[in-house]
Amino acid sequence: MLNAIKSFYEILKGMGITARQILRGSQTYQYPETKRPVRQRFKGRHELRRYDNGLEKCIGCALCAAACPADAIFVEASENTDEKRFSPGERYASTYEINMLRCIFCGYCEDACPTEAIVLGDNYEMSFTDRSQSIYTREKLLVPVPPGGNPTPQQVEPGMFDRSIPMMENPD
Repeated sequence: MLNAIKSFYEILKGMGITARQILRGSQTYQYPETKRPVRQRFKGRHELRRYDNGLEKCIGCALCAAACPADAIFVEASENTDEKRFSPGERYASTYEINMLRCIFCGYCEDACPTEAIVLGDNYEMSFTDRSQSIYTREKLLVPVPPGGNPTPQQVEPGMFDRSIPMMENPD
């Protein structure tokens, strides 16, 4: 008799779980028509940011490459001139590549960047049919020029840019 009561209780408990799931509604997204919203701390595809005037934030310091535990980032720096300026500092990243097959999306590159140039965005749609497509170049990573900005390289007045790292605000 005790076993029958225990079994009946377990059946009711299972039906209760089923009823709760029915009342919750569907948890399925019809991808790609409906994209699942990502969490605030989600780390997706990398982006190289720009300033409002269109200059690139990356100064080619390669701290992101040094911080990368998977050795997925390659940076080659070149000198900026006032006639051909890509970033506010002395140098810019003439070659910037991320091998997405190696990247583990840890975000150490984002933390190491002194100019907040590299950001892991919310794009999770990355697919490749060839290994060479998994290498994202600087041109592929750069965000579009903001409205009112000019594309790089820019010609600027001599001595206009003498600081490569912007003034940082207190994060508190």
